[in-house]
Amino acid sequence: MTQSPFLVAAHAAADAAEAVIRHYYEAGVDIELKADATPVTRADVESEQAIRSIISERFPDHGFFGEETGQQDIDAEYVWLIDPIDGTKSFVRRYPFFSTQIALMHRGQLVLGLSNAPLFGERAWAEKGQGAFMNGERISVAPTRELGEATLSTGNLKSIAESPRWSDLGVLVARVNRVRGYGDFYHYHLLARGCIDLVVESDVNILDIAALAVIVREAGGVLTDLGGAEPGLGTGDVLAAANGTLHAAARAILPWEG
Repeated sequence: MTQSPFLVAAHAAADAAEAVIRHYYEAGVDIELKADATPVTRADVESEQAIRSIISERFPDHGFFGEETGQQDIDAEYVWLIDPIDGTKSFVRRYPFFSTQIALMHRGQLVLGLSNAPLFGERAWAEKGQGAFMNGERISVAPTRELGEATLSTGNLKSIAESPRWSDLGVLVARVNRVRGYGDFYHYHLLARGCIDLVVESDVNILDIAALAVIVREAGGVLTDLGGAEPGLGTGDVLAAANGTLHAAARAILPWEG
């Protein structure tokens, strides 16, 4: 299938970021803390700079919203959303559950997503209306439609655990077949290729899940926030499912406002 110039650029940007990430993963890197007490390294900053350089050269009129290098022209018709190392804590502790997230938004709608996990050996991508792919092969969600047959994966849950929502989640946990905690990019990859059926996650931002939202949807799944709203710049939590039936069943148990 012919790839659009946007997807070609996303792959090139991911390749450039991967070279930086692999270098620092092998060589080691000092860690600093950002204002929100989350870690950042030279690998984060330089890989985002590599991505930004490629995108700005090819699409100088596009906006850019980066985890490390900030925002530029985010009211533009096209805006790129970038998290160069989603999972910096994994990166600095030297285990492979981190990824590069590259997404493109057109007039407020997510239309492209690429998720590259270089040390894990998985690159997934999708464009609106073109299907989802992993390592060059088309992927799709599972046909599971009953909660009692479904596998649920949870990610960050701290804000849920600190709220009355915790008991609602407990009801869902009791209803599904099995529960795992794959987290970060990985449970969205698993959902998109039919290995699990539901994902619940809080304490995220749009840069963490923008690309993954496109991939899950193009694989046939459903992804909203916990209130059922479409992901946008203010998204902070996720309910993803293999299909609308499972999504609706989970929403009936988790009747939360966004």
